[in-house]
Amino acid sequence: MLKIKILGAAAGGGFPQWNCHCDNCRKAWANNPDAIARTQSSLAITVDGDNWFLLNASPDIRQQIQANPCLHPKHGKRHSPIKGVILTNADVDHIGGLLTLRESQPLALYATQRVINVLGENSLFNILNPDYVARRKLPIDQKTELCFLDGQNSGIEIELFPVPGKIALYLEDEKAGVNFGSVPEDTVGIKVTVRDSKKSFYYLPGCAALPPDLAERVQNSDLVFFDGTTWVDHEMIETGCGVKTGQRMGHMCMAGPQGSIQAFEELNIKRKVFIHINNTNPVLLENSTERAIANKAGWEIGYDTMEVIL
Repeated sequence: MLKIKILGAAAGGGFPQWNCHCDNCRKAWANNPDAIARTQSSLAITVDGDNWFLLNASPDIRQQIQANPCLHPKHGKRHSPIKGVILTNADVDHIGGLLTLRESQPLALYATQRVINVLGENSLFNILNPDYVARRKLPIDQKTELCFLDGQNSGIEIELFPVPGKIALYLEDEKAGVNFGSVPEDTVGIKVTVRDSKKSFYYLPGCAALPPDLAERVQNSDLVFFDGTTWVDHEMIETGCGVKTGQRMGHMCMAGPQGSIQAFEELNIKRKVFIHINNTNPVLLENSTERAIANKAGWEIGYDTMEVIL
């Protein structure tokens, strides 16, 4: 059995965002029941209920651990059920939480060589003591079994694969040409498989398009968690909350002929869940027209502490 917990379903900044007074955030600040708060994007997975791996470590990880008793310390003076973290990119909303996991706690950190290099070039991340935190390179398009620090197999296999996306904002190089110097290892999706049962799901919190090869990869799957950053591409501009389109930020919108709802329509996926949802996206509102459209198309809107079992 594979248990999946959504620790955070919002995009960078969370919902409500600390400095935002858009229509959505204003309702969330007022504790309107139609605007349920969400922390920044992360999942937790386990096959035994005791040992957990995080898919990304958001800056809200301290709050997320507190909100999920399964991640609380349980034994002795120092303990954590968190045995490792797998990163999909080097975005701040996916690596910021690593700095909270610094208290000499043994765990494994998995990422592409590209992301490991980014962490290695920033001395701040050396606060993750290498005597306790092993940095393990993950190859692309190859199954790898997650292991505990003592080498014991976890029973969970993961496979990273490149997806259309963009290098992290703070790493952009305007002189590097198209897509600011991005390379395939900058943004990846994850396929998670239980070794014994072969049950699996896909996790793609950042994805700028669904080309035929990626659509074929996820087709007929049991479960997909997919990038739900914006409803329409110009959403940040139209709401007066930014100057960038979703595409410029490396994200695929939900609606319209180029959106994810239509792109997934014929892929025969049993369960589809939007995560990494920006604070401006109207699907965050329980009673919105956009939420009803997404639900009618077979999509669920992820929320913090949501649990899925495969």
